[in-house]
Amino acid sequence: MASPAAARAALLRLVRYLLLGSAGSALTLVLLQGLLAQRLERAQITQMGGEVSFNLRLAELALERLPPSAVSRLSGLPLRVGGRPASGGDPRLALQTRRLQQELCRQLTHCPQLLPAAGEPRGAWVELFSPLEPVWLFTAIPSPSRWPPDPLLLALALVAGGTASTLLFLWLEVQRPLQQLEQALGRVGLQRRPEVLAARGTGAVRRLTARFNAMVQRLEANERERATMLAGIAHDLKSPLTRLRLRLAVPQPEPADRQRSEADLDALERITGQFLLFAGGADGERPVALPLDQLLAESSAGLDPATLSLDLEPLERVVQPTALARAVGNLIDNALSHGRPPLRLVLRDEPPADQPGAQGFRIELWDRGAGIAPEQWPQALVPFQRLDEARGGLGHCGLGLAIAARVAAGHGGGLSWRRGPLPDGAPGFAVVLHGRSIAPGPVSSGGGARA
Repeated sequence: MASPAAARAALLRLVRYLLLGSAGSALTLVLLQGLLAQRLERAQITQMGGEVSFNLRLAELALERLPPSAVSRLSGLPLRVGGRPASGGDPRLALQTRRLQQELCRQLTHCPQLLPAAGEPRGAWVELFSPLEPVWLFTAIPSPSRWPPDPLLLALALVAGGTASTLLFLWLEVQRPLQQLEQALGRVGLQRRPEVLAARGTGAVRRLTARFNAMVQRLEANERERATMLAGIAHDLKSPLTRLRLRLAVPQPEPADRQRSEADLDALERITGQFLLFAGGADGERPVALPLDQLLAESSAGLDPATLSLDLEPLERVVQPTALARAVGNLIDNALSHGRPPLRLVLRDEPPADQPGAQGFRIELWDRGAGIAPEQWPQALVPFQRLDEARGGLGHCGLGLAIAARVAAGHGGGLSWRRGPLPDGAPGFAVVLHGRSIAPGPVSSGGGARA
């Protein structure tokens, strides 16, 4: 579900494109209306030229035999006898008058003089060819109509504006972000640290960008983990190998030295196993639907009930059984090494907070130790990072919680901690593994699993 800020941003973008589309439609309408008005005006002037030229010929022929008053009364033509009439009017009328004069000059054998009439009605005075006295003929020129617009032009303007706004939307919200994403994908593997892209565009493009950014972050995290693993494994193997080399240099080692050498070999085996487990992960393990309480019971079957008590709610979930069993085993080893027994393993049903309808689970491992300080918890989840300053020991290389956190993330959850009272009232500390059923994907069904 989109956040309120993202919804507001999407609404603002929609309003912006609607405004741009409306402005484009209005501009298109104005341009089309202007072009149509010009064509109509030219056609009108051409038609008027034919009518006025006919009236001029008729009036000039009549004036050869009759006075102007009689010609005006008989023909109905508005004639004016005398000097130059008052001229004026708006610039548009002056332009129409000049165009009408050009049309008359083209149709007649002589070029008459035209003057835009001042006042109402709107028109122009045309000078007749009269041998006795100046005679002027008035011809009405209608005002060009520019509003309301023609319905067809209005429809064309709306279609053009909508098309322009759609193309602009596709370019700004889809095409350009996808081009940036394509360029960023082309740089993956060529740059040491690909840049994270800013989320822009439509919802689908934003989700695609978010997935790309998540991929970039995972690549950076994997690169950091790889560098940390290489440095950590070299550091952790150095101490037991040095001790073994020194003991092998002794010609006849004592029994105590032999026991220490065996302990160092066990530490090497443990460190190597932890390293291979962390490096290999559980990405290739197939999810299985099984009783989760039986899996945890089998994983902890080697411990005495006085050391580990079980409080398991019957649950069936789709999990990677080997990875989950190893993660719980690492939590138990950490608790036995750094906490205080007896331990308590708890399994409960817990729907995920982001998906209330999904099948989740919660695994808690309690001990009676002081636990991990809140400010040290992030450091405890970093691979090869130990909370004590001295490294080495019995093969504890700082991967226990890191492996458990990775397995929890693979099951859609995470690793956390909590403090609280145990059933007998004693204070306790718990490492909590949250997860959910793995879906979608190929799932097989089984009644149990071996860790």
